[in-house]
Amino acid sequence: MSDIIQLLPDHVANQIAAGEVVQRPASVVKELLENAIDAGAETITLLLKDAGKTLIQVIDDGKGMSTTDARLCFERHATSKIKEAQDLFNLNTKGFRGEALASIAAIAHVELKTKQATEDVGTCVKIEGSTVVSQEVVNSAKGTSIAVKNLFYNIPARRNFLKSDTVETRHIIDEFQRVALAHPAIAFILHHNGNEVYHLKSSNLRKRIVGIFGGKTNEKLVPIEEHTDILTIKGFVAKPEFAKKKRGEQFFFVNDRFIKSSYLNHAVVNAFEGLLDNNAHPSYFLYLQVPPNSIDINIHPTKTEIKFDNEKNVYAILRATVKHSLGQYNVAPVLDFNRDATLDTPYDFKDKQTVSTPKIIVDPTFNPFKTESGTINHNSNSRSGVLNKNSNPPQNYKKDTGSWEALYADIQPIEPVKQEQLFDVEKENETGKTFQIQKKYILSSIKSGVVLIHQSLAHQRILYEEFLHNITVQEASSQQLLFPVSISFTKSDIEMIYSIKSDLESTGFVFNEFTKEGVVIGGIPTSITESQITLILEQLLDDIKLEVPDASFSHFDIMAKSFAKSLAIKTGTSLTVKEQENLVNNLFSCKEPNTSPFGKATFKTLPLSEIDSIFNK
Repeated sequence: MSDIIQLLPDHVANQIAAGEVVQRPASVVKELLENAIDAGAETITLLLKDAGKTLIQVIDDGKGMSTTDARLCFERHATSKIKEAQDLFNLNTKGFRGEALASIAAIAHVELKTKQATEDVGTCVKIEGSTVVSQEVVNSAKGTSIAVKNLFYNIPARRNFLKSDTVETRHIIDEFQRVALAHPAIAFILHHNGNEVYHLKSSNLRKRIVGIFGGKTNEKLVPIEEHTDILTIKGFVAKPEFAKKKRGEQFFFVNDRFIKSSYLNHAVVNAFEGLLDNNAHPSYFLYLQVPPNSIDINIHPTKTEIKFDNEKNVYAILRATVKHSLGQYNVAPVLDFNRDATLDTPYDFKDKQTVSTPKIIVDPTFNPFKTESGTINHNSNSRSGVLNKNSNPPQNYKKDTGSWEALYADIQPIEPVKQEQLFDVEKENETGKTFQIQKKYILSSIKSGVVLIHQSLAHQRILYEEFLHNITVQEASSQQLLFPVSISFTKSDIEMIYSIKSDLESTGFVFNEFTKEGVVIGGIPTSITESQITLILEQLLDDIKLEVPDASFSHFDIMAKSFAKSLAIKTGTSLTVKEQENLVNNLFSCKEPNTSPFGKATFKTLPLSEIDSIFNK
């Protein structure tokens, strides 16, 4: 039998390795920015075209590379960061695998220009698909400039799996923000299609956060700082009133490296216990410094997951630190055992005569069921054995003995409780065809049985088809606002809104101005109110960031789904019978009433036979 195992060609092996390191343009941005930081750069510029699909260029003023290093850096497992296995447990740099440039060069056209400060001229290396096209001497500035063009040009299947430019740009900005937040002392500049998105000067941590997320972020931040033998924690958490419905501004950095950790996130959320609304997520920017030998960052190709030697201690210290800062800055309530002086008796009151207690006369022989006549007095106003001293006693009351000869001669009979009052059924539903259950479901009777409708999901389907029809078929109608509304967003969100500006205008939005801090809206669709503008736009941005839906022909579908999700009635909303019937009728008038815009079932039919089987068991 012939042998079937063989070694893969180098170019195929490089493309397979590239699939682990380079998943999308944002992966290239992350690797190149980290290389520039390791080179000791003070200013780093990132240039993009078409969300990185056409061009990703990183320019730094670091120490540069020699002619030999410029050629050798594109070989697999070539690195200056480590020399032996033991170095993996004492890492102080970003990249160390030596796979990034080799993987990038395997799936793109790469041009590298670099020069050291001690050299008169630099080196230019051009590579296409792991093949060196040219290497020559050039005149360049100190540092390194690396341009990655036509990403995935030789793997069209991977290129087709990339999302829209808006989504890919969002991922790039996320990576850019993470690197920029980890190194506030380095200046960062970002240009996309010739437009400047960020220009961050060298500053401290607080100014860097404000520079990325806008000026209004400053008032939200609560400083965090703690020094222990195990770790050092510093950074900021946002005040509870600024918590968000989505997990957005949550950043953990360990030794200046961004990480993702649900375990540490749980510690922070636990510190906010009792301060957050349901389904609200706190924002935080937390920086942890630990001994390099106490963590392992070599467990994932993207190096965003790490393992701690003593993670339980880290959890406890982090939770206690956040909780202490919230109390220290009067964000969280604290127990105060000091005596409240306002509860003391005033000195000028202690010698005054005590106020007398009002006297109440009670008849011990009072019998409410004793009657002297067979008639019933339906106009009796008092039914108590307690006589107020200011009330007028009846004529047969003897003042000298304080007894009653006849009190309340007539007793009004107690009316029996009606059986229908024993059940908590709304009177509106007594004549209606629908019933609302737990303010969440609507039960309606049909010929074959009953149908149970999820009111929120059903309303989402109704609104989705309505919005989609208004956007694509009818000409959108807009209502002008008497006073334009200014809404604050981060620079990346403003860039995203601007990229879909024409689509939003087709739905009825009117944008008066785009500023560095936000947008000014002068008109909105007639189907929404002024108070819903921020909610709708934030929901739309979240859906685009989360790539909902994954396969969308245009932003119209995303917008219709986001609008429907934002404006649909929520669970817990009480509906009148008329509103319930309208919801049922409108649902079954839809083209696809069976599912919500996100694929969830809107109703369930229970045939009479299925109901009978419940009681015939």
